Order: sequence, then structure tokens, then C-alpha cells
Amino acid sequence: MVDTNVLAYLYLPGKLSDSAEALFLRDSEWAVPRLWRSEFRNVLATYMRKDLLTYDGALSIYRKAEALVAGAEYDVGAGQVLRLARDSGCSAYDCEFVALAEHLDVRLISEDAGLCTAFPSRAVLLSGA
Repeated sequence: MVDTNVLAYLYLPGKLSDSAEALFLRDSEWAVPRLWRSEFRNVLATYMRKDLLTYDGALSIYRKAEALVAGAEYDVGAGQVLRLARDSGCSAYDCEFVALAEHLDVRLISEDAGLCTAFPSRAVLLSGA
């Protein structure tokens, strides 16, 4: 399972794009909470604002990412997310990914160092995966 940053590195050039591609080649079954959609759209919007991506390019990338995780998007429980956020100090957004990883009993691959520090038994950095 991956967070939005890993999805972004898979589709947008960046310092960890090669790592995201290697991860995908090893394991292409990526699960995500539905929240990924809003976060990913925000990443794409940022690229458009910086003139790094056209509208058509952004929409094309979004559709590819959407197809990649089709059938592997999950709702997560508010109680679990809020408990994780309370206990860790991480944002509820980040805790949605952790909650899903716990529910599926899988590792969360992320590039959020704070998240990986808060949940060392569940989340690992993409750069070290």
C-alpha cells in the first residue's frame, strides 16, 4: 500500500521516481484510502500552477493513477483515524493511510518521514523500501 506521494513519484518526475517505479515493478497491487483522489488532484494542480504540467497532461495522469488503483480504494473508519491522529500527533489525512494499512495488515510505503517515525512498525520510507 502506498500514500499519495508515492503515486505522485510514479507519474511525475522527481528525485524518487526511480524508487517508485522499482517498487511498482516488485509489487503493483497498491491500495489507497479514497482520500488519495483529493490529495493527488492537489499535487497535479500545483504542477499546473507552476507551469510544469498542462491541464490535459494533468487529467491524463490522474486517469492513469485512477486506473492503477481501481478496485483497491477503501473507506476508513473515523474512529480509527481519529485515535491514530490523537495518539501520534499526525494529521488525520496521514492517519487515513495508516488506518488502511492496519486494516489490511500491510506496510505503508511513504516518503513522509514524520509519518514513518510515528508509525515505525507500519510505515516505511520509499527511499528505504
